[in-house]
Amino acid sequence: MMKIKSLILGAMAFAMVAPVFTACSDDDDDKTVNNLVSEYEVNDQMVAAQKAKSGKKTAVLLVAFGSTWNNAFLAFDATKAAYEKAFPDADVYVSFSSDICINRASAGENTDDNGKIVKRDYYEPRYLLHAIGAAKYSKIYVQSLQVIPGEEFAAVVASVKKFMNNGYIASAHLDDAYLAKLADDEAIFLGMPLLNDPEEDIPEVAKQLNALYKDEAAKGAVAFMGHGNPDNYDTFKANVRYTQLEEALQSYSPNYFVGTVDMPENYKQDVMGRMKAKGINSGKVYLHALMSIAGDHAHNDMAGEGEDYWDAAEPESEDNSWFEFFGHKDYEPVVPVVKNHPQGLLELNGVLNVWINHTKNAEFLEDAYHSMYPEE
Repeated sequence: MMKIKSLILGAMAFAMVAPVFTACSDDDDDKTVNNLVSEYEVNDQMVAAQKAKSGKKTAVLLVAFGSTWNNAFLAFDATKAAYEKAFPDADVYVSFSSDICINRASAGENTDDNGKIVKRDYYEPRYLLHAIGAAKYSKIYVQSLQVIPGEEFAAVVASVKKFMNNGYIASAHLDDAYLAKLADDEAIFLGMPLLNDPEEDIPEVAKQLNALYKDEAAKGAVAFMGHGNPDNYDTFKANVRYTQLEEALQSYSPNYFVGTVDMPENYKQDVMGRMKAKGINSGKVYLHALMSIAGDHAHNDMAGEGEDYWDAAEPESEDNSWFEFFGHKDYEPVVPVVKNHPQGLLELNGVLNVWINHTKNAEFLEDAYHSMYPEE
């Protein structure tokens, strides 16, 4: 069996985790490296202080794409707390893989429900992984909070591979003997995305979603909006997971549908086409985010209301929200909310437990490769 350690992810995956440099002077290059060193130092100090306080020898690193919404920050807080309960002997850390989300969260792009600007500091996996290594935790779990094993998951894998190969900037290198011991002791583990296994994860998530939304399915259509990958970036051919989930949900009710914002032939208009094929030409359509948190996509692409989210001249435009699209197609769209916000999957306890079980059953890094290519 091919091992993940020997997998070459290529330039694309490397670019997703490597520093981005633009044309600039030597002095600017020095400043860029110094800034990177500073980021490593900040995280090293933070993690070292946490480890000294707790005295724990195990670390769990949760890796999300990220968000700028306060309700998403609260969801990540609750997820961290759930992991701390599930892993009482571990220190738990949360990282964002999106530089844009990190920068905008730090700048305070959104407010809480009282109108107060909320600023949060999150860090990239490479910085927290380095800090975890510098603190010399003897066991490390890296858990992907992605929904499908697609493009963003490839970035998680690449960051862990680079960590184990001591591949970050020279002034931040780790102890090679320590990293070798992690490998020899089989002490670094990779937890898979939510819908990684079509035989186990798809039926379980469908079961959990049906338990929550079966009453809605009895009243109308229930449409889940996932992200998806464009054709050129359908890493590990993971888009098939959305189709598989829809099929599993329809074993409970023909009124369940799963679409995306980015998967070809599975946009909102394709979802409507499948609804009409089943004779659902009007009535309520309950809209839910099939994403780890309810961020920009959930608030805007799914639930956005008003003229800013509808262009009658281009009804199938990606800029039109699902809410407005179905509302202009003789349906009655409904976005269920909790505490004034749509919910993401991490906020659904039964679904969150699937992620937690992935961490508990996480595989030693070298043995993770075989489950990364669901379809050939």
